[in-house]
Amino acid sequence: MIRGLDHINIGTDRLAATTAFFRDVLGLTEGWRPNFPFGGVWLYAGETAVVHLVELEAPRGPSRAASMDHAAFRIDDYDACLARLDAAGIAYRTIDVPGTQVRQIFITDLNGVSIELNARPGP
Repeated sequence: MIRGLDHINIGTDRLAATTAFFRDVLGLTEGWRPNFPFGGVWLYAGETAVVHLVELEAPRGPSRAASMDHAAFRIDDYDACLARLDAAGIAYRTIDVPGTQVRQIFITDLNGVSIELNARPGP
């Protein structure tokens, strides 16, 4: 039934700052979004809108207080990602997954959303 993950949706009362975080720190690009009757931004990885931001009047709780713990994205360059996070002053923690070549970076966005970044060898 499920063929893959389409996107994640983040509600935020700080739309411009959240957009800048995903664009400038994580490298997503702003793209087409339907003309919904509420504010928001769609952020793309290549041709796919992987993060939908929805503008809220008030903040919601962080991921750690919800049943859904985090969203995970695949990255292409582990060291370059760490350099971007360092340059932006973003706190993170790293894990090398035992028995694999997967290297993970864990961060939290401005809205308290936990994000996992996975570097895997190969295409």
